[in-house]
Amino acid sequence: MSLESWRQLEMRQLQYFIELATEAGEKKSFSRAADRLNVEQSYLSKTIAALEATLRVELFDRSRRPPVLTAAGSVFLNELQGAMSGLEQAVKRAQEASRGEVGKLVVVVNTAIANSLLPDILKTFRDRYPQVELELRSMTIEDMIKGFRDGSIDIGFEHLPNPYSEDSSLNFLPIVKESFVVALPITHPLAKQPSISLDALKHEVLILPPLDASPSYEVVFAQFEQMGVKPILLETVKATWMVINLSLVAAGAGVSILPDNVQTLQREGVIYCPLKDVPLTRQIAVIWRCADLPLLAQPVPIDALRLHHFLTVVQEIAGQCPSSVMECRQ
Repeated sequence: MSLESWRQLEMRQLQYFIELATEAGEKKSFSRAADRLNVEQSYLSKTIAALEATLRVELFDRSRRPPVLTAAGSVFLNELQGAMSGLEQAVKRAQEASRGEVGKLVVVVNTAIANSLLPDILKTFRDRYPQVELELRSMTIEDMIKGFRDGSIDIGFEHLPNPYSEDSSLNFLPIVKESFVVALPITHPLAKQPSISLDALKHEVLILPPLDASPSYEVVFAQFEQMGVKPILLETVKATWMVINLSLVAAGAGVSILPDNVQTLQREGVIYCPLKDVPLTRQIAVIWRCADLPLLAQPVPIDALRLHHFLTVVQEIAGQCPSSVMECRQ
């Protein structure tokens, strides 16, 4: 069928044909169908005849009383019903897309968010937007920034401060703050203390991630510097993963200062103690491109609705957390 012939088809013709062709039983009544459609029977007959002329097939055998579908009419009805169902689905999907309810978001996560808010964020978002695919990735902050710049990343989580927090092309929205705890071998003399001061660690070998890999640990080193103490570091280890640090602690290689979310990880041979009288905290921020969605954009652009929905859930879950810093959002 040529494109010009398609242009001659009218949705009204197709709707009238379906209404007539789906009459109960094999015998079709033009008069009953016309009554349901609230049109004259003659108008319905002319509309069906025009459709047949466009298609160049007979859809009804008018030699029989009342008329019945021809073989061509039956095939056309089956195919048309499938096409109409597809059209309805296309409309539905387009409407869902306009509301940001379908599509995909690529989300970069780190250990801090994975050990704290991420499960609740994922569950809430998937309950509300089950047709939005979330692709979770783990990578260094450098690779995440590259992903933002080349468009392969939609949203991420990272600590503050970091080397890119002044990047004007990105939004950094602090959501929660985390405190630090001391991880010690269970046999360590300090393990029985209800809390530990930073001063008590000045002679201990510390297993800490290097600053170039975890710049937010600057708050820890700055606290030692204020005390006039140079920490003793296990220089041969450059581990940034919590599980590796915990393995070294369990092996008795030293003690570690880790964010309090580490307590969700149970490691045999390791005990956690809170730090005493030390204001050690750092923030976790959610990050996205300013070009995708300005921080306080209203109304939200249609293409940014998926991102907006995710950020809304993040802020909602973070707001329920005792360590929320959502007052910083403006």
